[in-house]
Order: sequence, then structure tokens, then C-alpha cells
Amino acid sequence: MADPKNIVCVSNTTWEGFYTKSTVQLMSLLAKSNRVLFVEYPFTIKDLISTILGKARAPVARMLGFKPRVHKKISTFNTEVFQLIVPPMFPFAAFGPRLSNFFLKLNAAIYARSVKRAMKKLGMNEPMVVNAYNAIYGNHLLGKFNEKLHVFYCYDGPDVRRYGLRAEQADQKLAQNADGLIVTSDFLADSMRHLSADVSVVKNGVDFKLFNAEAKSSPRKTSKKKVGYIGSIDHRFDFETVEYSIQKLPDYEFEFVGDQMNKEVAEKLANYPNVTFYPPVKAHEVPALLRNCDVGLIPYLCTEYTKNIYPLKINEYLSVGVPVVLTSFASLPDFEGIVSFAKNKQAFFQAIIDEVQNDDEAKIAKRIEFAENTSWENRALLFEQTLENYLKNKN
Repeated sequence: MADPKNIVCVSNTTWEGFYTKSTVQLMSLLAKSNRVLFVEYPFTIKDLISTILGKARAPVARMLGFKPRVHKKISTFNTEVFQLIVPPMFPFAAFGPRLSNFFLKLNAAIYARSVKRAMKKLGMNEPMVVNAYNAIYGNHLLGKFNEKLHVFYCYDGPDVRRYGLRAEQADQKLAQNADGLIVTSDFLADSMRHLSADVSVVKNGVDFKLFNAEAKSSPRKTSKKKVGYIGSIDHRFDFETVEYSIQKLPDYEFEFVGDQMNKEVAEKLANYPNVTFYPPVKAHEVPALLRNCDVGLIPYLCTEYTKNIYPLKINEYLSVGVPVVLTSFASLPDFEGIVSFAKNKQAFFQAIIDEVQNDDEAKIAKRIEFAENTSWENRALLFEQTLENYLKNKN
């Protein structure tokens, strides 16, 4: 951008967490030349009560105003971002349509008031608003901040199974009414062009310096081969395909690091002697874990939702030089010749063997070179230029 801007990010994620978040990465880098207010995921009264009972970890003191709601964060890129915790929201989704809409509007009013107070405190006027996958609130916030621009950043696409039909409808409405739409995959862009004339693609990136610091130069010289998966075992996880490979490769070690959200699947896999589960780790701990892997997996089910995904972890694996085997859940032509796509469980199993047995220094170098071009720095420059183009077109 030619001049520093005020940016308000209406986020659907928290700032902290175990896994890399595209919104946090982009806002951290945009803060190099702009003032950024990151509005944290809107915790509810239910989250507040659960935390008091020791069952959750919501920032209660800041939610209630006992501590300052606005706090300066120093990002992993050594930039300053202002983080806002809004007051606790009513859990509107638990009610019928009429009450649900009433509480949602009430929440949005409380949310908007909190953001405007933070903007006044920080001296932020006429911001550019980036709604990051928070369309349910976003549709009630359009025009509330005297903004120059209001852009919808829709990553992965609507997940009806997880968030319900209301979320899909909210996504569609915000895509139609926002000044611009930024998505993370070509497939998602094509599927949403009927909603917006201004669709841009900014794909997910990688903290290349962080991951490449643990890059391997040659395949591991060990008889016991290690297959790694970093991420949640959730409704996207292709249990049948992964179990088949575990059964067919008893001499390979399978390690899963992350939340076991689908307890039934995790418990079934844990019964195999060549499977080990580890709890989630911080993002900066992931590269060292990947370095010890002979191959990394991305085993997502092929569904209407996963068609939209450009997986974050793919470039993380590649930055360390690790071979990648994934199911053919999405069209990802950028990676043809770099990773192995498998259309069924037999092909997935065979791809693991092929990648491990045929790996060499040249392939490792090729993966790393590819990943370097997908750095978050490059993605943030494109994101920033996209915002600038939307602003020029609007004016």
C-alpha cells in the first residue's frame, strides 16, 4: 500500500493457539506498514462459565473488563498488532429462529460498540475492515465503523456440517454485499463468482524461515520409517484410508500430533502397535517434529466442503523437505509433480511406499524451492495489493 492504513480484522479465530492460522499470519505481516486491530473470536457466556468451572480457557478477566480489553501483541514476525477481546456474547445458536435473531443482533451491537471504543482509543479512523470467516457477525457490522472498505476473507469455504446452514447463508450474503471477496483456492473462487464480481485468490502460505530452519538435506538413514500427521483428527479425516495403510505397513511408525476431536476414530487407530498419538504442540515446535518424518500425510475425505481447501500443512511439510501424500480431496494443480495424490486407499498406501523408497536429495531440494515461493511474506504482499485494488475500484 502506498500509505499506512488502519485495518480492523473481524476474526473468527483466536490470536493464540496450537496451529498456524492464516488470518494471524496475514495480519501480523500487514502490521509492518499498517496499524492493525485484531478483533478476537467472540467468546460467549457459555465459554465464560466453562472457564470458571475449569473446562475451558477463555480470557475471562479481559472479557469482563477487569483487565484492558485492548492489548498489544508482538507477532512472530516482530510486528505490533492490537488485539481486542469483546465482552461475552449470548449463545444465540441455542435458541429458535426468532430469539436467535434477536440475540445475534444484540451481540452484534455489543460487538460493534466494543470495536468502536477500541478504535477511538487507538485513534483509528476510516479503517479498512477485513472480515475473516466471521460472516454471521459480519453481515450485521457492514458500515458500522465508517470504513473505507469492507472485504470478506473466506478461507476454505462454508462448512455446513460444522457451523450449520445459517453459516453458509451468512457467507453467501456477505460475499454479495462486501466490497470484495478474497478466497484461498481457485476452486473456491470459481464456486463463489456468482456471488461477487470481485473475487480474488490469495492462497495459504508458510512461515518458511521457521520451517526451513529444520530442513533435511537427505533422506533419513533408518530402517524404521516414520509417517507423520500434524493436525486435528476431525470430521475431515479419512479414517478408512489411513487405517488401511497402517494395517498394510506394520513396520512403519505412524505418529499423529494434534487434537483428537473425533474420539472414536482416534481410539480405533490407537489400538494398532505401530501408531502413536501426541497432544497438540505450538507452531514453532512443529518443524522439528516434521524433520524426523519420512513422509507427511494429508488424509482428508473427499466432500463438497474439502473441495474448497488449500491445506496449510502442505507447504509446511515441503519447507522441511518432507514428501507429502494426500487424498485427492481437492483440485490443487500447483502441486502436480511435487506431492503424491491418491484416489483410493490402495493408491494412498502405495504412494507412501513410493515416496519413502524413492526420496533423494534432488527431490528434497525441489520441495524446499517450491515452498519458498509460498511464504507468508509473499502471500501478505498479494493480500495487501488486493486490498489496495479494491479500494481504488471503490473510489
